[in-house]
Amino acid sequence: MSKSFINIKELAQALNLSTSTVSRAFRDKNDINPQTKQFILDKAKELGYYPNIYASNLRGSKSRTLAVIMPELANNFFSLAVKGIEKVAQANGYHTLVYVTDSSYEKEVSIVEDLFNGRVEGIIMSVSGEGTDHHYINKLKDSQIPLVFFDRIYDDIDVPKVVTDDYESSFKATEYFLKKGLEKVAFLVIDKSVSIGNARLQGYLEAHKKCKKPVDKNLIVDCSNDFDESYDAIKKAIAMYQPEALFASVERLATAAYRVCNDLKINIPKDIKIISFSNLSIADLLQPSLSTITQPAEALGREAAKLIFGVLNGLQLPDKEQILRSEIIHRSSSKFL
Repeated sequence: MSKSFINIKELAQALNLSTSTVSRAFRDKNDINPQTKQFILDKAKELGYYPNIYASNLRGSKSRTLAVIMPELANNFFSLAVKGIEKVAQANGYHTLVYVTDSSYEKEVSIVEDLFNGRVEGIIMSVSGEGTDHHYINKLKDSQIPLVFFDRIYDDIDVPKVVTDDYESSFKATEYFLKKGLEKVAFLVIDKSVSIGNARLQGYLEAHKKCKKPVDKNLIVDCSNDFDESYDAIKKAIAMYQPEALFASVERLATAAYRVCNDLKINIPKDIKIISFSNLSIADLLQPSLSTITQPAEALGREAAKLIFGVLNGLQLPDKEQILRSEIIHRSSSKFL
């Protein structure tokens, strides 16, 4: 099929079945052979038919539900973002359904495709960052389900976006160390291809350029979502290249870095300094207290929710993405003694 979606009549013709038989398969009726039902369901997905069961059951009424799709929920940043989204949703008489992709492209595709049926009226999404084929997102336009990106985005998808100043705050944090005379600042990153990972890396690189400091590529340390793998990568980088500071692009890498330094008896900040993107509420209680680039996570969620309601209400939205500013808080871990 050349179209993104087909209707029930076209599906029935492709299967050489009546539309009533196809309809009964999706409504889980008992008077249809289970094998026939499964055949219809499998073929429907293959051909691009997604029945709007929820909308038909509601007989034209609205579900008054938003989907929130994000890579993880344990991270303090995303918990706060959800809080901001839910405040706006509740004020508008809506509920939220939260879906977690675990940064998996396959899970992201599956979740989005499951939402084609009209279960929700809009989707607020922070992307997994994996995969370059985003056809499943483009299909949302055909199903008339509005989408807003927040934090992690796909640049090739033309939808409203709200992000933070990842590039600028990364630049300032790196510049701080370099202007203090440090020569070896390591950048810990999980995925340089994700929008935020790339923006933060570019800020790190540009700070070196402005300060006329050479970039040692060995100090750009590739980590992962797995704690043990990140621990090993950071430990190896410290042993081999002896960085004077660690700049963690995400919170979990700061946690791994603290563990490495503790195990190796490395004193923070005397032997090595650390700063991290983090919304960790107990950052000031760590020993030593963690210096952070704190993003306005709850505000980010609120703005993303406002954007989705703007789309639902037919408002004309600005073309450019919204950028909210983060706050750099220097605590003991980045202190110069």
